Amino acid sequence: MSGDGNRSIVKHFRRYGALYIMLILPMTVLILFHYVPMYGVQIAFRNYRITRGIADSPWVGFKYFIKFFRYHNFWQIIRNTLVVNLYSLLTFPLSLILALLLAHVPFRRFAKIVQNASYVPHFISMVVLCSMVIQFTNARTGMINSFLGLFGVPPVNYMAKKEYYYSIYVWSGVWQNLGYSSIIYIAALAGISPELHEAAIMDGASIVKRIWHIDVPGVMPTFCILLIMRCGSLMNVGFEKALLLQNSLNMSVSEVISTYSYNIGLNSATPQYSYASAIGLFTSVINLIMLCLVNSVVKRVSDSSLW
Repeated sequence: MSGDGNRSIVKHFRRYGALYIMLILPMTVLILFHYVPMYGVQIAFRNYRITRGIADSPWVGFKYFIKFFRYHNFWQIIRNTLVVNLYSLLTFPLSLILALLLAHVPFRRFAKIVQNASYVPHFISMVVLCSMVIQFTNARTGMINSFLGLFGVPPVNYMAKKEYYYSIYVWSGVWQNLGYSSIIYIAALAGISPELHEAAIMDGASIVKRIWHIDVPGVMPTFCILLIMRCGSLMNVGFEKALLLQNSLNMSVSEVISTYSYNIGLNSATPQYSYASAIGLFTSVINLIMLCLVNSVVKRVSDSSLW
C-alpha cells in the first residue's frame, strides 16, 4: 500500500507539477507580506520604541485599546465611519444594475461606448479626483454653483456644509468606481447560457421577466460573495479620500477611524505607533466578526458563502 501510495503521489506531481511550481511565487508573496508582518501585531500591546525594537519594548497589555475607547471623540469617529460605509453599501447594487442594462441594450456599439466611458474615472488618481470635487463644489467658481446660478439658486460652499459631506464622498466614489465594479457582473452574465434566454423569448417573456428570472439568479452567487467581502470591511474607510476632502469646517463628520489613526501614527510630531496599531487591530477584529456574521446569514438564506 505504501508503494502504491508513493507511486500515486509521484504520478500526481508529474501531472500537476507545473501548477505547483507556478503556485510557489504567489504563496511566497502571501507569506512574506501577509503572515510574517503579523509578528508586529504585538506592537499594539507594547509601549513601542524604535530604539528598543519590538521584543524589548515594555508590555502594557490593553492600555492603548482602553485609551482609544476613552477618547472623547470615540463615538463620533465610529459613527462617521459607519455612516460612510453604510451609505456606500446602499449604492452597492448600482454596479449590478449597470451591468444588467448594458447586457440588454439593443445598440451594442452604444453599450460599448457607455461601458468604456464608465471605466475611465476608475483610473483617475485619488488626489486628482478630490481636487476635481473641491473645484466643482467651490462657492464662487464651481461648476455646480455656476449651473444652479442660472436658475437663481444662491451659491453654497458645499465642502463647508456638514450635511453635504457624506453625499459628496459616496457619490463621487460611485462615479469613479461604478463602471469598473460592473466588470465582474458583466463576466458573470456572459456565463449564463443563451439557451435560457432563447427559451424564455419563445415563451413570450419580456426583457424585465428575463432579467428577473434568468439574469438575477445567475449573478446572485457573485453578488452575495462580493456583498460578504464588502461587509467584511465595514470599519474601513480609505484615509486618502477622507483626508483630502477634510477641512476644519467639516471635521466633525469627516474624521473617521483611518484618518485618526493616520494622524496620530504618522502625521504627528510625536508618532504614537502603539496607539495607531491598537486602533488598526481593533478595526480588523470588528471587520472579521462582521465578515463571519454576514457570511453566516447569507449562507442561511442562500447557497452562496465564502466558506
